[in-house]
Amino acid sequence: MRHYIQLIAMAAIFLASAVVPGLGQNTGGGKVVPKLEPIAETKLLMEGLAHANFRGLERNLTKNPIDDQSWTFARGQALLIAETANLLMLRPPRNQGEPVWFERSMDMRAQAMQLAKHLATKDLERSKAGMQSLANSCNRCHQSFRVPIDIAPFQQPAAPPLRKV
Repeated sequence: MRHYIQLIAMAAIFLASAVVPGLGQNTGGGKVVPKLEPIAETKLLMEGLAHANFRGLERNLTKNPIDDQSWTFARGQALLIAETANLLMLRPPRNQGEPVWFERSMDMRAQAMQLAKHLATKDLERSKAGMQSLANSCNRCHQSFRVPIDIAPFQQPAAPPLRKV
């Protein structure tokens, strides 16, 4: 009797798989939807991506003359800053600051994309103005979230403190 039930169950599975396409097999046609989740800390994104590329843009825009390769590289740096803004949107604060976070992140992305357009046309004046607009966008966010860092393009960094030996 037990053997008979197993045989019927196997026959049912066989018939079902023949009638219903893809049953019991991975056809590879299913849509994969990845779960987007933040990995790195926000501070790491800001220091490693946004700030590093912002300072690299400054270096490229202060060369005299600026060669084609530097213009292209600078455009890439602006686009990486825009992508950093996308990454920031994956990690909003879990409080009432979320709408401001999204607004500031979208502004950062828009300013960086506009800067990339100016860099693509090799327009030095508009690119420098775009750097200032991007810095202003960063500073508005920093003020909103009480980050004690002020971004100022094309200024010499303060000298490091002297150490006693």
